[in-house]
Amino acid sequence: MATRTRRPERRQEPLSRERIVAAAVELLDSVGESGLTFRALAERLATGPGAIYWHVTGKSELLAAATDAVIGGALAADDLRATPRDAVRALALGVFDALDVHPWVGAHLVSTASHSPTLPLFERIGRQVRALGVPESAQFTAASTLMNYILGVAGQNAANTRRVEPGTDRAAHLDRVAGTWAELDPEEYAFTRSVTEQLRGHDDRAEFAAGIDLILTGIAGRP
Repeated sequence: MATRTRRPERRQEPLSRERIVAAAVELLDSVGESGLTFRALAERLATGPGAIYWHVTGKSELLAAATDAVIGGALAADDLRATPRDAVRALALGVFDALDVHPWVGAHLVSTASHSPTLPLFERIGRQVRALGVPESAQFTAASTLMNYILGVAGQNAANTRRVEPGTDRAAHLDRVAGTWAELDPEEYAFTRSVTEQLRGHDDRAEFAAGIDLILTGIAGRP
């Protein structure tokens, strides 16, 4: 009588730091930083908290690693044929999009003495600034200005995203804000009132890209 050969059970993918970080990013996206606990992470990975601690010492290290993963992903696409100007623009938009999708990242971009998640971004920007022909004495200022704009505006956009209730209609939200601007004192806020209609229909990403272009134009036209 023939005997049936028992098929071996499919092995679960081994637990690794990369899997842990990827699961942490998913948790942060879905429930925010307050919901990122080692117990919740263990449940998601079908393992025990102790196994996670073997790869990650604590929540602060996990947040740093998750931030690195998101920023690293934003910097991964690199077109070697791009001009320096286009390369900076692509880097900037990559970071903007990453923070838009993962708004929690903005709160964890502050450098510490031992960890700087933005250092690779600064290096990439600096190389393109050099390729633009900026004099060495002005390269630090040019690169710093670009990076501060990128992180500042992208971070602010992410913060705004976190403040707005999920499902909020963006056009209706902008309409309400524009209505508030239109009621400001016409003498004290003459300029703000004058751009109210531009606020109503503006696109955050397009405005961000336009700002990058302004800075790059200024760099190119330096005396």
